[in-house]
Order: sequence, then C-alpha cells, then structure tokens
Amino acid sequence: MRISITGKNMEVSDYLSDLVAKKVAKLDKYFPEDTEAIVTMAVEKNRHIVEVTIPYTGGIIRGEEASGDMYASIDNVLAKLERQIVRHRTKLEKNLRAGAFKGGAPAFIPAEEEIAEEEEYRVVKIKRFDMKPMTVDEAMLQIDLLGHNFYVFTNGDTNEINVLYKRKDGNFGLIEPE
Repeated sequence: MRISITGKNMEVSDYLSDLVAKKVAKLDKYFPEDTEAIVTMAVEKNRHIVEVTIPYTGGIIRGEEASGDMYASIDNVLAKLERQIVRHRTKLEKNLRAGAFKGGAPAFIPAEEEIAEEEEYRVVKIKRFDMKPMTVDEAMLQIDLLGHNFYVFTNGDTNEINVLYKRKDGNFGLIEPE
C-alpha cells in the first residue's frame, strides 16, 4: 500500500508521519498492493482532524475524525474505516482482494465490540419533482429555503444535472458530471 501524508495548517513531523504510515499499513491486508491511501491531517483551532481516503477499484472508502488530540484522531479514524470494511465485507470482498476477510482479528476494533452484520438496505421513499433549469445562485437560495443539506437541479448554463451541497465549513460544494 502506498501512503501519502499531508498536513494543513501544520507541519507533519517525521515521527508523526512514521506513526501514521505504520498504523495505516495495518489496513494493507484488505487491499491489493498498488492501492494508495491518502492521509490528510489538519489543525483548526483546538481540533485535530484526520481524514483518510482509500480509492480502490470499484469505489472509495473514506473516514474523518476530529478530537482534541492528533493521536486519538488517528486511532479513531482507522477504527472507523475498519468498521466500515468489516460491516460491508461481503460487498467489498467482491471488489477487494479475494480472501482478505478470512484472516486474523481486526487491528483497530476492540475484540469485545460487536460489529453489526450487514443490513439489507432498501428504498423506503421515492420523491418526484419538476426540475426547471436554474443557476447555481438560485440553487443556493433553494437549499437555504428548504433547509436541506443538498439540492439536485438542472444547471441552466450547462443543461446538466448538478448536485449542490452544504459543507461543514458553511460554504457550498457543487458536483458536476464529466
């Protein structure tokens, strides 16, 4: 596994970089050798944020944790990622390395913690609505008026379906198809 470590608003020390690389490498048993893990560490006020993104064939596994201590954030995000992998093991095993889940105990999840088996998800509600073309500014107004976290609309400039979403920092993100 190739591990890329970056810092935002902080200098990543060699010790911290080695520690993160060592801990993230424990997830290597679930992925093929050429998989890349992208670790971003940031400090915002008193929050130490660690984000780990692992793109693999067929999808992306991502986790983010924030706490008052960088080491706790690292441990929490890796436990969260491993829980995701274990919880969705049957779906993921089709895309990841075959037999990855047959081996030993998880590295970051405490042994006594019960992992809920994969639930069968289903569509419980279908919404239909008329989509008139609008600008991104009009979509931002709609997202505020509706009080939603995201808004799907037809972009009047490109005539494509776009998704506008609220970010944790209060700004907006826009997803456009390629």
